[in-house]
Amino acid sequence: MNLFEEEKADPAKKSQEKRSVVNPHEPLATRMRPDSLDEFVGQDHIVGEGKMLRRMIESGVIGSLIFYGPPSSGKTTLAHVISREINAKFEVLNAVLDGIKDLRQVVERAQKIQQMNGRKTILFVDEIHRWNKAQQDALLPHLESGVITLIGATTENPYYSLVNPLLSRCQLFELYDLQVEHVKTMIDRALKDKERGLGHKDVILTEPAKNHLAEFAGGDIRNAINALEVAVLSSDKDEEGNILIDLEIAKECIQKRNVRYQGTGDEHYHYASAFIKSMRGSDVDAALYWMAAMLEGGDDPNFIFRRMLILASEDVGMADPHALTMVNSAHEAFTKCGMPEGLYFLAHACIYLSLAPKSNSTGAVFSVRSEIKNRGTKAVPPHLRDKTANSKEARYLDKENASDDYKYPHSHPHHWTEQQYLPEELEGTSWFEPGNIGREGKLWERLQKIKKAWQSNS
Repeated sequence: MNLFEEEKADPAKKSQEKRSVVNPHEPLATRMRPDSLDEFVGQDHIVGEGKMLRRMIESGVIGSLIFYGPPSSGKTTLAHVISREINAKFEVLNAVLDGIKDLRQVVERAQKIQQMNGRKTILFVDEIHRWNKAQQDALLPHLESGVITLIGATTENPYYSLVNPLLSRCQLFELYDLQVEHVKTMIDRALKDKERGLGHKDVILTEPAKNHLAEFAGGDIRNAINALEVAVLSSDKDEEGNILIDLEIAKECIQKRNVRYQGTGDEHYHYASAFIKSMRGSDVDAALYWMAAMLEGGDDPNFIFRRMLILASEDVGMADPHALTMVNSAHEAFTKCGMPEGLYFLAHACIYLSLAPKSNSTGAVFSVRSEIKNRGTKAVPPHLRDKTANSKEARYLDKENASDDYKYPHSHPHHWTEQQYLPEELEGTSWFEPGNIGREGKLWERLQKIKKAWQSNS
């Protein structure tokens, strides 16, 4: 067995030797980055026991992959772990900073390593959705030749942000937000690890302090670990030589809660969807929660108002026709006053729409459009045509004005009379389905009473 075969035979031993070299000047979060699947936390749906990605890693047969999911979900770390597990050369490009020239340099190095010892090269492209079509296409021949194995990371929906030829050559895996328990696991590991972590220091972290760090991190392990490091390095030892980190210290070291949502990518649409569905479902608290999360994540309040204007017609509609006016007024007040007072107007509209009676009968317009698109527009019945135009036609053809047959509703009791308004071919057709809730129910009931009275008198 030659040197290269021996290296392949025991990659775990080689990985362990590398891990023993720790740079004390690196941030604690960097030093504690997992180097193996056993150390990796979260994403059990793809790397748990028996799951597909784990089986691929354990077999050493890794094709090109795309990881997509929210920030701080472990995409970079998982790519790093995979390269260590299969003993591959790990190259990193950032799609914001690097381009085709940098890709060529990576490919050249990968070709040399492959020729020397057959070792694989994993190219990790962070924020791969930032590359344009030409840059993404530049990857294709190198994936086909097997010179590099791609692991791309994106916070965007890959089906919209990546070109089809690249998607067809990669397997897609979605990563989810890390939970509080995952953050706690890494905090405990950092406190115990004597080589990479704080295990060589006598640190006592109270349970309330740990809970605070984990919850305020918002699923961002790096944020929590860095805050822990700041807390330890800035605290003095007590008389017994221990460094006590209590809740008060923890609050000082992680003062602003990390917000998962950043107003972009798929998360933008997920949060907007949750906001709309909560108002539609008349859950005031949930609607306020998602709206506040969107604002905290940097969403434009005008976008939120636009969504509420749509809901006022689409989901409240005729059940409360005043909802549209109210939301529009709140938006106008917001543009005059701005933030932070504008929060009152946002909340005013959100609460009103959540509590308002609901009706989606305005959606009838789409059914009518479908009728016209599929079957075309029919001719206007003679009695509904413009009287002036009809009079010209009548004089020219020496016949009676068809518009004279029009029945003027205001000349009849209740300002209504029975009359055919649809084209003859569509007589009796109905698309509108009225609701019986709120103002709409009363309006529809009023019309039915008028029709019934007319029939009784005719």
